[in-house]
Amino acid sequence: MNNLIKFKVNENKVAVLSLNDPKRLNAFSLEMISQLHQKIKDINNGKIEARCLVITGEGKGFCSGANLVDNSGIEDFSKLDMGAALNSHYHPMLIDLKNLKIPFITAVNGPAAGAGCSLAVFGDLIYASQSSYFYQAFKFIGLVPDASSTYVLPRKIGMAKAMELSMLGDKISSSKALSWGLINNVFEDDVLISEVMKIANEIAKGPTVAYSLMRKLYWDSLSNDFETQLSAESAAQSVAGKTEDCRNGIMAFLQKKKPIFEGK
Repeated sequence: MNNLIKFKVNENKVAVLSLNDPKRLNAFSLEMISQLHQKIKDINNGKIEARCLVITGEGKGFCSGANLVDNSGIEDFSKLDMGAALNSHYHPMLIDLKNLKIPFITAVNGPAAGAGCSLAVFGDLIYASQSSYFYQAFKFIGLVPDASSTYVLPRKIGMAKAMELSMLGDKISSSKALSWGLINNVFEDDVLISEVMKIANEIAKGPTVAYSLMRKLYWDSLSNDFETQLSAESAAQSVAGKTEDCRNGIMAFLQKKKPIFEGK
């Protein structure tokens, strides 16, 4: 089995996952999705101890989308179910990534196209290199946006911009993506990873339980009504308020010290 991802956890418990098929600009094969998903599951079930996850790509690109070579041997395309791989591989991975128990950052280091664009904009925080771009390429092969794009994009940039990105199919530069509010910041190519790691290391020192609750609150807010969301906030606050991190944070505040969070 090829290692289609690279994975490591540093001393600050920042997990860095790199898509690793640079010759194909890290195009998603089903095997790559499976390997990516396994690491996400290992983080969620505690087999891997991490307090922040960074996903990026090896080489000159983040991800060029689905690897169409997987289907190149099919002679009768009328018998091909293009949604099957979404149900079997992409969707289970994305659901577990949505429910990740730690903050998740994408470091977009080049082209992010198709399903690769979907993953790139899925991060809690999204940072891109100056030369990177975002590309909803689906229309050019007669397909619709997938891998969560039609859910995430209108909620991040509004319906008009989401339609523009998908129907016109223009490549959106990192600077335009920033102006649209799609991403958080742009860095020069040669410092992207180092700058993202500074942010990830700082986040990893934060209140892990509160981060997990925070992620759930924001995701749930996309479908909750106002009263339901207020109830969710109070329930989450009750949980957060009983953590060691909260106690340490309050004591540090009262003593005018910088808090030290243990993630408990």
